[in-house]
Amino acid sequence: MPHTLTISQLTDKLAQGELSSREATQSCLDRIAAVDGQLNAFISHDPEDALAQADAADAALASGKSKPLLGVPIAMKDVIAVNGHPLNCASKILGDFNSPYDATVTEKLREAGAVIFGRVNMDEFAMGSSTENSAFGPARNPWNPDCIPGGSSGGSAVAVAADECIASLASDTGGSIRQPAALCGCVGLKPTYGRVSRYGLVAFASSLDQVGPLTKDVRDAATMLGVIAGEDKRDSTNVPEPVPDYIAALTGDVKGLKIGLPKEYQVEGLDPEVKAATEAAVAKLEKQGAEVKEISLPHTQYAIATYYIIATAEASTNLARFEGVRYGARVDGASPEEMNRATRGAGFGEEVKRRIILGTYVLSSGYYDAYYLRAQKVRTLIRQDFLNAFKEVDLIASPTTPTPAFKIGEKANDPLQMYLSDIFTISCNVAGLCGISIPCGFSVSGLPLGLQLLGKPFGEPDLLRAAHAYEQATEWHTKRPKIG
Repeated sequence: MPHTLTISQLTDKLAQGELSSREATQSCLDRIAAVDGQLNAFISHDPEDALAQADAADAALASGKSKPLLGVPIAMKDVIAVNGHPLNCASKILGDFNSPYDATVTEKLREAGAVIFGRVNMDEFAMGSSTENSAFGPARNPWNPDCIPGGSSGGSAVAVAADECIASLASDTGGSIRQPAALCGCVGLKPTYGRVSRYGLVAFASSLDQVGPLTKDVRDAATMLGVIAGEDKRDSTNVPEPVPDYIAALTGDVKGLKIGLPKEYQVEGLDPEVKAATEAAVAKLEKQGAEVKEISLPHTQYAIATYYIIATAEASTNLARFEGVRYGARVDGASPEEMNRATRGAGFGEEVKRRIILGTYVLSSGYYDAYYLRAQKVRTLIRQDFLNAFKEVDLIASPTTPTPAFKIGEKANDPLQMYLSDIFTISCNVAGLCGISIPCGFSVSGLPLGLQLLGKPFGEPDLLRAAHAYEQATEWHTKRPKIG
């Protein structure tokens, strides 16, 4: 069945003429029709447009063209601009808005020959850890539809894990790619800040957001990163570093790599099954030839507070543009101020309102220095902790999440417990590092567990090398949920 293939498997079959892009795309569309009613991964998709792109890819293949994603169906998180397609950010406030342009990553996917189809579900404006904060209803974990898939890129992870697409593109602000990848049993890669252009990504927290792929295996993640990485003068935060050959890094060998285990990550609330699976995964890498040692990241205890001050402050500023005047939904009022208040009150969900209020507070007169400025100083200390650690080791290993996926609604009324779901992932964004989550086991109840590896800035080759070596020595990534 074409929809079950990886990128590398599908591109091989397309190149050899064993399959057409139309057949592969139709297979994904049929899969969506069969299972998405149970999962709610897709907010929208346009079969006619997808098949037209597939036919164009087949014509290119017939003429002998070769591109890394030629004819491969890729789903897009509903926060990345695709010209002429809906851009809702899983929010009511954007109404029936369609994007008038392509994001840079969308352009790069098109240049690589991808069939871009579907808008996948997410927490509203990427604010959440469970994809319960969506105006389109929660996405559901394909391993157990009563459970959350993680967030904010829950729809992206569900679509990949349930074989509704070949791969997906998403965004990660505090773990939004890696956390759902772990909870759904797929691979999620968060590139170094500045590695991938953010032009056309609707901003949540501009100094933390980064675009990255969710895929079925590490090779596909390397392929996707090679396509979307690189210089873009339209994004002032983009770093014009040369893009290495990430596929060449997949040697299957970790001999000589040094992996650090932060002693501060042995936190209360770490599920015993998660702890055991992570320790077994690290032991496997050590058996393969990696050197493992304990390290210290002394400012770890301040990471969550630092993140939620910076992220909410930037969200408060970024979301000020959604006021019902220039685009999106509008609720009329007797004055512009009343219209603005009514529009934002009706258009934003509760979690987005909570974060806007928090962010506005920490930026307000009299509190800016006490909160926002201090958080930026602590952020520097957190980054320095990592840079000091990377003088001793090449990579850092940890669980991706503290627990397996929990039941939908279980933490909905406890924001603090929800925020703690990202305890292992947010430091990567605060420090601007690269990180990946790969499958490393299952809980007794049959839910996937993830191993997180963190790399130094622009250290994606080592990150992918270790992740691929572990993946090749295990079978966790081959497991698929029994749904549909």
